[in-house]
Parts: sequence; C-alpha cells; structure tokens
Amino acid sequence: MLEIKNLSVSLNDKPLLTDINMTVSKGSRHLLSGHNGSGKSTLVGTISGNPEYEVKSGKIIFEGRDITNENSTTRALLGIFLGAQNVPEIPGLTVLSFLKHSIAAHKHFETGKELSMGEFLTELESARTKLDIPKEWLNRSINVGFSGGERKRLMLLRLILTKPKLAILDEPDSGADASVQEQIVKTIKEMSETTFLFISHQQKFTDMISPDHITTLSAGKVMIE
Repeated sequence: MLEIKNLSVSLNDKPLLTDINMTVSKGSRHLLSGHNGSGKSTLVGTISGNPEYEVKSGKIIFEGRDITNENSTTRALLGIFLGAQNVPEIPGLTVLSFLKHSIAAHKHFETGKELSMGEFLTELESARTKLDIPKEWLNRSINVGFSGGERKRLMLLRLILTKPKLAILDEPDSGADASVQEQIVKTIKEMSETTFLFISHQQKFTDMISPDHITTLSAGKVMIE
C-alpha cells in the first residue's frame, strides 16, 4: 500500500531523514519505533504532506501513485489519515461542522456525489454511540477545553467516519488513560479494511495491538536488523 524509496528530508536545511526505505503492506498493523528524536514524527508528517518538511530526494508511493509532490489535502482525500500527537484547538469551528465538511469532501472525491444530511447524521450517531461520546461534544469547538483522552476519542470518531485506507497514528496512547487506550486498540482491531502505521513508546499498548511488522529508526535512518 505504501512504499518509501530512498527518502531524505530536511527542515530549514537541517537534514532529519536520510535514505529511508520502508514498505507498509495492505491490511498490516505496522509499528514505527525508535527513541525520541529518531525521526518518527518527521517521517509520518512527511508521508501525510506536512509542508514544513522538504523532500530532498526519494519518493513516496501510495497504492502505486507517486504522491511525493501532492499536498496534504489530496493525500487525505486519497485515503491517508493522520492522527497527530499534538492537535490544534480551533475556536469557532464545531466538531459537528468539521466532521460534516470532512465526510462530505471524502464522499464527493470518491463518488462525485453529495452527502445528504440524513446520511451523515445516521453515520455520526452510529459512530458516536459506539465510542460513547456525549452529544454535547458535537457543538463544542474543535479540541477547545478537551482533555488528552477526549481528544483521542475525537480522533477515533473522525477515523471511524472517514474510513481511511491508511491510518497513521502518532503516539495515540499518549495522554490517554487505560480505558481510552483499550478503546483505541479495539477500534484498530475492528477496522480490518484499514491499514495502520503507528508510533508508540508503551510496550503494553504495543502488545495489545500485536503489530505484524516493525520498522525502527535511529538518528533519521532505518536500522537494519
């Protein structure tokens, strides 16, 4: 599903990744490991299209398509989801409005059809109930006043509704208590049609997911085992 070929990346002319080669197979639960500062967040940020990172050389291939120069919006619409470690607060934009516009954009991109309000509300109610998310959250501004665990549950709500082909989760367990971590693991296991590339420093959380492949980074390079 995803192939990284000889990828080198810089930020403000400072090299961060050097000659990265990695393959993520369709349907896998792929762990990206390494110490803090090894380049994991840089790699997933580059894959998802963060414009701060400059690709110096190499390619990013997603489902056979070269997306190295595609922007983050196109990558998202193609089916790449990023659950970032540090998410922004967006005062004035409600969870309900954000989700509706996001799901509508995906549907139009994939089918050329518009999303009806009835269809959206039905899917939203199903996902909200599954995650036990209070209705009151839907009228709150994105992440404003939300705890770490609540932000992770909002991420899961977005994940379930968008049904991405590839979900990249950067330390989804960080700031989440045991119950939320279990909810994250349960969601990952239930979404069998989605490929997951995730970062975690917690062995217990990693063991619950049981990754089928591990890529380890060190100082911006892939460690060869």
